[in-house]
Amino acid sequence: MSFLSRATVWDADGPNHVIRGNNLPVITALPDESFDLIYIDPPFNTGRTQVRKAMKNEHVEGGSRIGFAGKPYETVKLSAYKYNDTFGDFWEFLEPRLEQAWRLLAPHGTLYVHLDYREVHYAKVLLDALFGRECFLNEIIWAYDYGGKAQNKWPAKHDTILVYVKDPDNYYFDNATVDREPYMAPGLVTPEKAERGKLPTDVWWHTIVSPTGKEKTGYPTQKPEGILRRIIQASSAPGAWVLDFFAGSGTTGAVAASLDRRFVLVDENPESIAVIKKRFASAGITAHFSTSRKK
Repeated sequence: MSFLSRATVWDADGPNHVIRGNNLPVITALPDESFDLIYIDPPFNTGRTQVRKAMKNEHVEGGSRIGFAGKPYETVKLSAYKYNDTFGDFWEFLEPRLEQAWRLLAPHGTLYVHLDYREVHYAKVLLDALFGRECFLNEIIWAYDYGGKAQNKWPAKHDTILVYVKDPDNYYFDNATVDREPYMAPGLVTPEKAERGKLPTDVWWHTIVSPTGKEKTGYPTQKPEGILRRIIQASSAPGAWVLDFFAGSGTTGAVAASLDRRFVLVDENPESIAVIKKRFASAGITAHFSTSRKK
């Protein structure tokens, strides 16, 4: 279906939507203050092409590798997903999309912007100007133990998620529903507290998507469901609308559906849409898929 009007793409009483197309004209056509929560994970402007390969081990007679029970096997490349993570002017690209995010947020809504160390300081200044410094809620550090092992500097092992609210005096936040964490020193608290776990802080220790785990789609920059689960639990109520216009592998939609939220996802990459279709079909998630023809 072509993207022709607001009614074509989104209806507050309608189904979940996944839209393939340039996200700026798509989100510009959406009505004001329609979303309770917006999460975006834009490209990080690393200046290089990001590639992720999907691999599978197959039992092959005469294979060059020996696996479980002495059986021979080969590692077979299934596919490779890639995207260009470089822009002549990164902020000329991102700024109008952040302006639209502010317009699309409901009065009680919250925006989460997921970046890394290369751009997050620029984003903070820009978002302070767009939303107002008083609307800055949190800087979340997602720390993980995977990736680069630089020897000439401290290895980068975290991403940053900036959190802004539309109205600092009236926003939705419910940490009572968030999955709790184990205490690092459970012997220092009561058994009841140790069993219940502690509320997360603004530093989140969470592994990346396991290369061999059931979440893995093979899509580059796929984020763990646990990160999105915490965000959606805390900053939206059941039945709320969630928007992600850098949809990637569709993690936001998958988690939103599991938590009884509704969603709109947008991505221009046909490989993204293919991954989302496959992921949703496997999980039994229903959504309306459409294509925007606007540039």
